[in-house]
Amino acid sequence: MVGKTSLFTILTGVHEATRVGTMEARVGMTKVPDSRLEELAKIFEPPKVTHATVEYLDFPAISKEALRDPSYLSGMRVADALAHVLRLFDSDTVPHEKGSVDPVRDMEDVDIELVLSDLVVVEKRMERLDKDRKKLKDPQLDREFAVLERCKATLEADTPLRTLELTADEEKLIRGFQFLSQKPMLYVLNIGEEDATRLGEIEEKYRTGALAGRARTAVAGICGKIEAELAELPAAEAADYLASYGLNESGLERLIKATYALLGLMSFLTAGETEVRAWTIPQNSTAPKAAGAIHSDFEKKFIRAEVVNWKALIDHNGYPGVREKGLLRLEGKEYIVKDGDVLVIRHG
Repeated sequence: MVGKTSLFTILTGVHEATRVGTMEARVGMTKVPDSRLEELAKIFEPPKVTHATVEYLDFPAISKEALRDPSYLSGMRVADALAHVLRLFDSDTVPHEKGSVDPVRDMEDVDIELVLSDLVVVEKRMERLDKDRKKLKDPQLDREFAVLERCKATLEADTPLRTLELTADEEKLIRGFQFLSQKPMLYVLNIGEEDATRLGEIEEKYRTGALAGRARTAVAGICGKIEAELAELPAAEAADYLASYGLNESGLERLIKATYALLGLMSFLTAGETEVRAWTIPQNSTAPKAAGAIHSDFEKKFIRAEVVNWKALIDHNGYPGVREKGLLRLEGKEYIVKDGDVLVIRHG
């Protein structure tokens, strides 16, 4: 009763189906809003404009029973991050299952469930390792055991594993377990319509207050009621409707920005007469890594990239204009791609 499934439907357009007796998640795809693509499309007029996408999964409510269900767990383990919708809105018609609205309590309750679920996995693996270490002298097993001991101590202190500082090698040793409490967490504050004009203020209050100082977490505010209305409106009317609440972007945009920041992601662009497209890559990626997002062969056979900022391409009406002004640069394998770069990849 926090507005999770309604929000999923608004974000993805995937409508609620009856889910009695199944613990499987519903899957929906969302286009990442990016006005730069529309601007570039006006210049190049391609037949195809392709946005980056985010895949959302809507899980049935989390509980001890759910976390024992293999299909529920396997779906959650493959996610890159978790989003926990926290209810801030009051409603006489939608009772809270715990009898009162208390987002911090709800947050802690779910964190504890994730911690307990991970603790079971850690203890089972440590038991197995104990037996294996008695039979085999393998330093790798000892290293894994040492990392799991630290994980166990963290979990027994009711603390999620996302707070645990690990080296790249230690992280690699336990990556296969896909611990739930280690995943980055986006706290989505679902507020009431009456508080929508204070959305930014409420977000900041939680970001610097009750949810402050938590490792690998982010906060995004949203008003489910407004998002439901927006989903029904054409773009021009939607902008006016948002403005009437003093908001300049939709909840979807806020969520995706927060998700990208939390996961350390960004977009670069490609633009030409056949397609204008956004590609998602980790921040601080080199040009060959960006080329690999387009095609793995491009990374292997990368020679160099032609690079220009998307805005320069708009301002000078395409490639001939930026070439003339000397704004199109040739960059090599060491170049770190920036958000909003437009790349033309040269490969062997």
